[in-house]
Amino acid sequence: MKIIQALYDNGVITEAIKHQLEVEVQKTGQTEEEIILKTKATDENTLFVLKSKLVGTPIIKPKTEEIPLDVLELISEEAAVNYKMIPLFKKNDVVGIGMVYPENILAQNALRFLSRRESFTYEMYLITFSDLNNALKQHRTLKRETKKALNELSQEQDEFAPEADKKDSSSVKMTNEAPIIKMVMVILRHAIEGNASDIHIEPTREKLNIRFRQDGILHLSLFLPLSVHLSIVSRIKILANLKIDEHRIPQDGRFSVKVNEKDIDFRVATLPTLYGEKAVLRVLDPAAGLKSFDKMGLSDRNFELITTAAKKPYGMILSSGPTGSGKSTTLYALLRILNQEGVNIVTLEDPIEYSIDGVNQSQVKPEIGYSFPEGLRQILRQDPNIIMVGEMRDEETANLAIHSALTGHVVLSTLHTNSAVGVIPRLIDMGIKPFLIPSTLRIAISQRLVRKLCENCKKKVEATGRAKSFIMENVRNLPLQIKKELDIQNQLYTYEVNGCEQCNFKGYKGRMGLYEVLSMTDALADIILGNASEIAILKMAQKQGMLTMAQEGILKVLAGETSIDEIARVTEEK
Repeated sequence: MKIIQALYDNGVITEAIKHQLEVEVQKTGQTEEEIILKTKATDENTLFVLKSKLVGTPIIKPKTEEIPLDVLELISEEAAVNYKMIPLFKKNDVVGIGMVYPENILAQNALRFLSRRESFTYEMYLITFSDLNNALKQHRTLKRETKKALNELSQEQDEFAPEADKKDSSSVKMTNEAPIIKMVMVILRHAIEGNASDIHIEPTREKLNIRFRQDGILHLSLFLPLSVHLSIVSRIKILANLKIDEHRIPQDGRFSVKVNEKDIDFRVATLPTLYGEKAVLRVLDPAAGLKSFDKMGLSDRNFELITTAAKKPYGMILSSGPTGSGKSTTLYALLRILNQEGVNIVTLEDPIEYSIDGVNQSQVKPEIGYSFPEGLRQILRQDPNIIMVGEMRDEETANLAIHSALTGHVVLSTLHTNSAVGVIPRLIDMGIKPFLIPSTLRIAISQRLVRKLCENCKKKVEATGRAKSFIMENVRNLPLQIKKELDIQNQLYTYEVNGCEQCNFKGYKGRMGLYEVLSMTDALADIILGNASEIAILKMAQKQGMLTMAQEGILKVLAGETSIDEIARVTEEK
């Protein structure tokens, strides 16, 4: 227990913490370093500076993004992970090796063996766990792994040279070759590790673009030669059980693969474009998509309105917003609240995104006549308590949903509108009689997704100029009670984007919901039966305490959860 003892001797930890750490090491079998960092007894930098003095090995802070590929490959990724060591640089014939455990005899023996096999001499340096992990990421970056697969593919393509005129036949053979399989798996794995929600595979005139949507924004992650486009799309089609030889019409499918010991589903949509088929893969990770309301960014007021409405024995709850705004996530969160043994829940979806135990989920298939209206009629014969309709797209579906809510069912569904108050005029446009809306609609939820500021690097600044005007404009109409709680003075402070290693220097990490929740009341019912204009509904809703998305956003900005730019981006799109 040399390191724990050294921390105690240097006054970094107390005797009680020292004893606790020693017990934990003996009980778990983990190293002293792992236990110290796990329990946050001290920070990583302090720990390794002390360890450097203790073991007599100089500590180094490498720039992992600058490590040459040929140097990294001197030690395999498997050996690097197993022995916690990584090549960092090569000067003349000497390789600098970064090690988390330079004092470990097994690691030293492995390094001696590898140096003899690869014919290099070395110097040992101490590095932190963080630096090792960053270097390992370099070992397996998307560009490097796909480049390696491309090199393998170019060697194997020579075998197809005699058949060059048989383009489709050749591409099908290549689709089943290891380099293409490896390349597709590398793209999928990097999308998962980068928390991407979508993968776009887009052919252009000169190259194949691979773009990932991360935190709602599309980023160009890689471009590949056009020669592999057909093979990559064909491989995805095989996984999704689509027709490989059909390039003229769009196709939809899905498949599941195990990535980093997790089962992940991918929803596939292909589309014929000018330069070939584009494929978009939606990443359906249950851990990310099936969230509870307490992790979705709801304010206390909105959370209470939604959960109260969900407990009613009948009525309709509608979620609105553009594509990709998190409507499905909201509906699934509601289903998890409602999913009890004593109720029968039946859903009608297109497509089914996540499987939920205890819920009867049905996929519509318009091509065989199983549409939303037809499916909803059949659901009503299944003795349901709760019905979820993926989307109300037409007058027939809307009318069936309304009458289902009238006859004692809880109905959940989605609409495409810009705001919660816009749900009511939209229902009327779809042919719903105004007098039916107050007695069926419990709440309308409109939402967007905004990026969260990185907690590690966000920077506090004084709001001035346009930012201050934006805040004051939206604060003006806040309910009096909320204004008092905010206690806004002349000086306003917000947080802005900075950037660090933890957020890949983007300044944002993760997303949360921005909500506008309209709850039906007698006063609102009177307006709907009378005028039903969006402006009149909005004025009454705000009078009763509803916050617009912009106002909700300002509260999140002042709380340091997101930035002014992010709120303006999603609310000014309206």
